[in-house]
Amino acid sequence: MPSPNFTRRHAIFAITAAPLASQSPAIQPPADFRWVNALPADAPPGVRHGTFLSQRHKTQAGYCIYLPPDYETSSRRYPVVYYLHGGRPGAETKSIGLARFIGAAVRGGGIPPIIYVFNNGGAVSHYDYPDFNSFGETALISELIPHVDKTYRTIARRQARAIEGFSQGGRGTARVMFRHPELFCSAAPMGGGHQHEKHIAEHAGKEDGEPGYVFTKGLNTYDLAREYAKRPRGLSVLVAVGTKDFNYEANLEWMKHLDSLKIPYRRIIVPDTPHNATEVYRKVGGEVMKFHAANFRRELGKDW
Repeated sequence: MPSPNFTRRHAIFAITAAPLASQSPAIQPPADFRWVNALPADAPPGVRHGTFLSQRHKTQAGYCIYLPPDYETSSRRYPVVYYLHGGRPGAETKSIGLARFIGAAVRGGGIPPIIYVFNNGGAVSHYDYPDFNSFGETALISELIPHVDKTYRTIARRQARAIEGFSQGGRGTARVMFRHPELFCSAAPMGGGHQHEKHIAEHAGKEDGEPGYVFTKGLNTYDLAREYAKRPRGLSVLVAVGTKDFNYEANLEWMKHLDSLKIPYRRIIVPDTPHNATEVYRKVGGEVMKFHAANFRRELGKDW
């Protein structure tokens, strides 16, 4: 697949990584991290693997993409959902199993055809972390989105772009959606560990637990929500979490934070469901997909 360079046409996606506090020499980059990971032989139908040249990292970076069944036989353009995987470090193949639910919904007519992109979040998934030369957020916003819009038949507008994710990806989704509301009309952070984000907000960027990463001040799901509330951009938000998820109480507390800021959102509580992206998607993935589709339809004024 083509690997277009970052051009002036994509300058609107550029972000500037703020300087971080110096990290402890004891904190080392994860040895098993790779920017490119092979597509498994049992990948769901419709999922392909691609790479782009990351100018920021001076290397190829991988992503997986689900293309709907009529992609090769039509000339239509499609909305795009960017899915942020859970866990650390990043890998673009981590969450592609969810494409089975997406494909079934598209084939069954539950949602119109949509493209889904599964990114690689970097060494500290979905964060920019200069000490590791890992800029997961920058790679997504400044490089992957422009690459996808140039390489595939997308509707390259905010009104047809969504973001979602689970666990670490739920945290990443919540940060990115509030930091870049000009890029997305729809967002679904699910199962995120907002207790860690709250600790980051209250301790000068220091994450609780090991290894004790320190992030840029203000770049967390609590402070970014406060900043967004000062100038809302009409972002449609869905928050989902299972009642047996170890992040359940933290999500309820974060939703109270959104309530206090008068940020509207849709809430989905998934009964008897643990911290498991597949189980959450099995039970409510259809609702999440329909949520994005309805937002695209409203923003575009029609089906695509």
